[in-house]
Amino acid sequence: MKEMDYKKNCTSYKKGQQIFHENTYPFGLYCISSGKIKIARTGDEGKEQIIRLAKAGDILGYRALLSGDKYSCYAEAIEDSSLCFIPKDEFLNLVNKNANVSIGLMKLLSEDLKVAQQKITDLAQKPVRERLAEALLVLKETYGFEGDDATLNVVLSREELANIIGTATETTIRLISEFKNDGIIELNGKKIKIIQIGKLTKIANIHD
Repeated sequence: MKEMDYKKNCTSYKKGQQIFHENTYPFGLYCISSGKIKIARTGDEGKEQIIRLAKAGDILGYRALLSGDKYSCYAEAIEDSSLCFIPKDEFLNLVNKNANVSIGLMKLLSEDLKVAQQKITDLAQKPVRERLAEALLVLKETYGFEGDDATLNVVLSREELANIIGTATETTIRLISEFKNDGIIELNGKKIKIIQIGKLTKIANIHD
């Protein structure tokens, strides 16, 4: 850690600024110091598909770095964020000489595969209403609540929510309105407050 602290450099990114770009080769590893990041890719018709959301403490770009591939997606700040960058050679040298780092990366890649498989299944089998409910619960698990223990501690546009669950923005707006009318959530601008998390979990059709 001391070696990496010495060799890393940190950069601030404004909301909407891309950290790395789709179809480019990686030059190193990114670690999120603060802020929130979306990892997304561009579909055939130019529509964004959000793959996952990341928070402080997460690392980005390791799959492409380890495989030597180009990035299959891009990373963009969804609020002002700070990230540290570890150069490719320094990171790969650490992986080669430290078994614990290698094992940790294998666990991360395995978890990524598990999440990707679940997302593919959900998109293929779950109705959009269930996918939206699940997405709101994932946002809660990822970023938590604000001080009131009910308002999601992240602000996403309706289009971004639609891009997470793979549907039209208009459909997302309609479903959010339905959730509001049913007393499951409350809205304050783009902020979403979860009033009945039990009902939301039931709609999401999530089983332990």
